[in-house]
Amino acid sequence: MKSNRDKTKGDPVNTETRGKNPPPAPGPRPHEQMRDVQKTRDTRKIPINKVGVKDISYPIVVMDKRRKLQHTVARVNMYVDLPHHFKGTHMSRFIEIFNAHRENIGLNNMETILRKMKEKLGANSAHLEIEFPYFIEKKAPVSGAVSLMEYTCEFIGSLTDGLDFVLGIKIPVTSLCPCSKELSRYGAHNQRSIITLKVRYRDFVWIEDLVEEMEKCGSSPLFSLLKRADEKHVTEQAYENPRFVEDIVREATLILSRDDNITWFSVEVENFESIHKHSAYAAIERDKSAEPADSSCGK
Repeated sequence: MKSNRDKTKGDPVNTETRGKNPPPAPGPRPHEQMRDVQKTRDTRKIPINKVGVKDISYPIVVMDKRRKLQHTVARVNMYVDLPHHFKGTHMSRFIEIFNAHRENIGLNNMETILRKMKEKLGANSAHLEIEFPYFIEKKAPVSGAVSLMEYTCEFIGSLTDGLDFVLGIKIPVTSLCPCSKELSRYGAHNQRSIITLKVRYRDFVWIEDLVEEMEKCGSSPLFSLLKRADEKHVTEQAYENPRFVEDIVREATLILSRDDNITWFSVEVENFESIHKHSAYAAIERDKSAEPADSSCGK
């Protein structure tokens, strides 16, 4: 006589589970059945100023004065405020919003992105920080050899009732010490310096134009590619144009103060001293919108 196993060619029937509903299948539940934990109520009554995602690496497209558009890769921070009664924010929505606008990043659509962040995340304020390498084609001063120079740029935007936008650029230059030139029988110590510029402005401004103006403030501009004749030129140019860190920040202030398009600026200069372990540093900040019309320095 054959057993039930022989007749069915499988496992014997489990009489204990017959007639009962099968257990739920493994894997995610349908969306409508998932609980939105972020929207649950928090009872600690503590609002959060900024919450979001930080240090996202993402390809973007920015405006380029010479080539119209430039593709680069940015590090992105996105934040909103969080009312005290919500447990958390929806982190995935930040990425969705940024991805939808990454083909055209700049002042012209910064407000659009920030408004979308406020709308999608139910926030009163939104903040967006985008840092990226920007490349400008430069010609060597004598040979005309062409190369690309990299400048670290930053778009900083926030939106509560109105838009606040700041453009930031780091501009490397050469500085030669006036004191060293005065004291030494031969040569003078020089070093690379970084001008960190941040500006608010009325109308559109090109990164290239600000870089060109700030490079005038050092002893000599930097180049990625120099031939021997170029190296001689920039070395002698720096020697004939010695600048303390104080000189560089003051020269930058004169240029920015004369530009009526600039409403606010912050300039920091750091000289990476070649004969010291430490750096030399100077900074100036000006809110031109709060100054009397005839108080601009250098006029």
